[in-house]
Amino acid sequence: MTVHLEVAEGVGTIRLDRPPMNALDVATQDRLKELAEEATIRPDVRAVVLYGGEKVFAAGADIKEMQAMDHAAMVVRSRALQDSFTAVARIPKPVVAAVTGYALGGGCELALCADYRIAGDNAKLGQPEILLGLIPGAGGTQRLSRLIGPSKAKDLIFTGRMVKADEALALGLVDRVVPAAEVYTAAHAWAARLAQGPAIALRAAKESIDAGLETDIETGLTIERNWFAGLFATEDRERGMRSFVEEGPGKAKFL
Repeated sequence: MTVHLEVAEGVGTIRLDRPPMNALDVATQDRLKELAEEATIRPDVRAVVLYGGEKVFAAGADIKEMQAMDHAAMVVRSRALQDSFTAVARIPKPVVAAVTGYALGGGCELALCADYRIAGDNAKLGQPEILLGLIPGAGGTQRLSRLIGPSKAKDLIFTGRMVKADEALALGLVDRVVPAAEVYTAAHAWAARLAQGPAIALRAAKESIDAGLETDIETGLTIERNWFAGLFATEDRERGMRSFVEEGPGKAKFL
């Protein structure tokens, strides 16, 4: 298999494993979707790390495979391509991308599906599809512009240029830069901390933010209000408030 899901202590690591560059061919895309859906429903997975290994996150699509496709084939395949990445974006749990080396094209788009991105100081990110006479097709035109703003996204997509970790951080494309050897450890620590949190409240927070960004503020406030009120029916809310009153803030233990 070109993608694996490994679970330990509440953290599920979705690991790309297609040497040498983790090119995202059709089989890898489909497997990514399967594992994202598995991580979604597994109760022992409470947070997720996306990881490509120590040397490279993912250098993009399998260009040789894509070159063989004509318009009719891509009309069919493009939906499945987007659906595989959307499955990752819709995991209702905290997701962090641990980015080492190249994260280009589909690799960058996969990182965009995470809630948080930790990059190694050797990371290089970009959307070089324009250099092939194409545009990003796995969500890049939409997720990148929402993350860093339309003008910055247009600069990266129009030019196809790569940015190093420091510029990616300045752009807001990644959230933290660490030494390359520490990327997975840092990402796992971020996920492990949240894996100990209140699962339903974290799901509510993620859905409220993501769904709210896609609509007007009044609708977004309705989404927030409904989730906020609904959480008063959960054991986690009862446990958290009881702990606050009896022990002080930040000491609650959630199941």
